[in-house]
Amino acid sequence: MSDKFEASLQKKLIDEKRSFFQKYRTLVVGQKGWYALFKYELITLLFSWIPGALGFFLRRLLYPFLIKDIGRGVVFGRNITLRHPHKISIGANTFIDDNVVLDAKGENNLGISIGSNVYLGRNTILSCKEGSIFLEDFCNLSANCSLLSETEIRLGKYCFLAGNCYLVAGGNHSIDDISKPIMFQPSFSKGGIQIAEDVWLAAGVVVLDGIKLGKGCVVGAGSVVTRSFPEYTVALGVPATKIKSRIPPDTAVKV
Repeated sequence: MSDKFEASLQKKLIDEKRSFFQKYRTLVVGQKGWYALFKYELITLLFSWIPGALGFFLRRLLYPFLIKDIGRGVVFGRNITLRHPHKISIGANTFIDDNVVLDAKGENNLGISIGSNVYLGRNTILSCKEGSIFLEDFCNLSANCSLLSETEIRLGKYCFLAGNCYLVAGGNHSIDDISKPIMFQPSFSKGGIQIAEDVWLAAGVVVLDGIKLGKGCVVGAGSVVTRSFPEYTVALGVPATKIKSRIPPDTAVKV
């Protein structure tokens, strides 16, 4: 096929010259050599599914052999998916619930960095496609949230995402050439997603590429954020629009 894929990982996965194990190692392990593959398979096969306190204890003991950097007191739930774990960092006292996906795949990205005292709810997905994801201390992502990054997603301290929030950095495709499928046309970035500290996204909020939300912003349930907002803005709707500011007007500094 003469069409060029922009995503280098996809090119490798469809390359018929590569063996099944080469493709699997590229997608999941991300490191060359049989030792890395064997270590990953052994630990995830034997310990990822074990329930109860025993499972928590064993994963806390053994997952640090897979992950780049990990603090004290990290809790791993059952059936967590780790991809390219050598590019995942997790701070102290972070809780990762059942069925979470931490996918740091990519050749030149920085991967996933999770701060201390972070909570990742059940079924939440952090997925990189040559992009990176950074969660600072005390972030709270409720169940079924999805953060997908081809460039960069960054959440400041104390960010709170209610259930089913969806953040996508990248994923923009050219549609100019009607002779090619859209998925084969060049993708482009609008700069990623930057969310400052103490931001609350209510249930089902969608944040698109190129968005910056200032400190203390609140976005109402079901909103689609298509433009940036300054600090302490309360926004709502599809597309999200400012409905008020959290800063009382009488707090302005008098000269």
